[in-house]
Amino acid sequence: METSEKINLLRQKMNAEHIDGFIVYSADPHMSEYLPEEWQERAWLTGFTGSAGFVVVTKDKAFLWTDGRYFVQAPTELAGSGIGLMKDGVEGTPNYIDWIISEITEGGTVAVNAIATSHANWKLLQEKLGKNNIKLVDLPLLKEIWTDRTSNNTKNPVFVHPVERAGKSVVEKLTAIRQKMHEQCATAHLISSLDDVAWTLNLRGSDVQANPVFLGYIVLTQKNAKLFVDKEKLNAEAQKQLADAGVDVIEYDEFFKHLSQIKDEKILVSPNTNQSVFEALKSQNSFIKAAVPGNLMKAQKNEAELAGFRTVMVRDGVAMVKFLYWLTKNVGQEKMDEYSVGEKLRSFRAEGDNFVGESFGSIIGYKGNGAIVHYSAKKEGSAQILNEGSILVDSGGQYLEGTTDITRTLALGAVSDEFKKDSTLVLQGMIRLSMVKFPKGTKGVHLDAIARLPLWMHGKDYAHGTGHGVGSFMNVHEGPQNIRKDMNPQELLPGMVVSNEPGYYVENQYGIRHENLIAVREAEKTDSGTFYEFETLTFCPFFKNTIVKELLSQEEINWLNDYHKQCEEKIAPHLEGELKDWFLELLKPF
Repeated sequence: METSEKINLLRQKMNAEHIDGFIVYSADPHMSEYLPEEWQERAWLTGFTGSAGFVVVTKDKAFLWTDGRYFVQAPTELAGSGIGLMKDGVEGTPNYIDWIISEITEGGTVAVNAIATSHANWKLLQEKLGKNNIKLVDLPLLKEIWTDRTSNNTKNPVFVHPVERAGKSVVEKLTAIRQKMHEQCATAHLISSLDDVAWTLNLRGSDVQANPVFLGYIVLTQKNAKLFVDKEKLNAEAQKQLADAGVDVIEYDEFFKHLSQIKDEKILVSPNTNQSVFEALKSQNSFIKAAVPGNLMKAQKNEAELAGFRTVMVRDGVAMVKFLYWLTKNVGQEKMDEYSVGEKLRSFRAEGDNFVGESFGSIIGYKGNGAIVHYSAKKEGSAQILNEGSILVDSGGQYLEGTTDITRTLALGAVSDEFKKDSTLVLQGMIRLSMVKFPKGTKGVHLDAIARLPLWMHGKDYAHGTGHGVGSFMNVHEGPQNIRKDMNPQELLPGMVVSNEPGYYVENQYGIRHENLIAVREAEKTDSGTFYEFETLTFCPFFKNTIVKELLSQEEINWLNDYHKQCEEKIAPHLEGELKDWFLELLKPF
């Protein structure tokens, strides 16, 4: 069925139910970023496959709102659908609620699917629409339209993430969370985000592609803990771990029935929890709306988790070097395309110990496709790669000890002087952020400009964040910390792992991004207080043939030479023969 046909069917349902506007968010009941197939409602309806964005459909108009990562990709995927693009964050783009109000007359009705809508979004909609006498209702209209929707009835195993790698036991984590509940006067706590569920119970799964999580909810009180999950997924070791920690296991499908039986509790719950949860609890309980306490605990990696990162970064670095050697030696000699190159990269990672899978779908962007920030090459029709121009390779792996995410952009043949200049400016920004020291209390937004400054000085910028949190054998995108222009009140704290990935993109010509993972650690105490710095975790060389040395300061050159020396120390012992010779040649000082 074409997108336009789906929109027409939706409008028929809207007319039958007297609905004037319908919103489809990119979400599941757990407000995940990457969704199980059955919850990819926005992608199914619109054809737009990006990880961020939502669509608003009225009786005669439809628009998709998405951010700068998808400004190139979205128009292509929306072509012929009748859905327009709203560039979120760009001056002149209206707020979607304001736009709805301008399109729908007083007395009208807007619908959403409450179980796939966060409470925060519901409340904001309810408040702003209500002021204009527009009603908000829960009505999952896509249920009757998406008739071939697959249900998640696979029995993907849920298994133990051992305490040797987690660093803390389930009992220790539950005790720490209960202490935070006590401090906030909460008698009960609900955890619905999948990575927080998995982290709290030291369990992992595979219900969401590339994310080692499983479908589940936790309801916690001072006296008991309940996990709602498909019991058949739990292996014997997982069952024992839960029993030993005093966690009762109840079928996933019983969750909302259980909520209806909860009474007279002060429930600590994140505003990002789906609205159906609030509807089930609100008549007989009160809420303490705050971030899940375990979310910040999860973000501050302990020594065992950091050791896991350091281990897998070497293993991943070896895979990357083998891949880059293969690519540079074989491009132009054998037939390859973006998709096959991504598969080859995966095969090199799969040779490493404890490899579970990719941490996200690899972004292999050749020439102009590199300018599509979250580009995904299809098996059929992906671009042929030749020994000319540039290629952007953004990829990562999930290993039992940790998660990786790395981007390298390289020239496969002749590239323009402008490309080399832009590549150097992006690398400068990455290096400067790597070198920075900052006082305790600093937030990501305070550091974002450091990475952008070399580009800004040449009138250039990029439309995505500079850094996102990364999980420990967990989701590759993790909060609450980040490094970006947007104001985020979360300060950067020791143990937090974030990406460092400035970029620059010229539509239809090339994309450039250089990315390492970095960890916050204490640097020193001075008369001005405690200062932090970043430990660089990623080890993989940069190609000097895309760097204009004259643009770099001596301090930046020293950093690069020192970084390459560390790459040699970490990676070279795992290489041999011509591969090792090639690698050592790459690392010669500037």
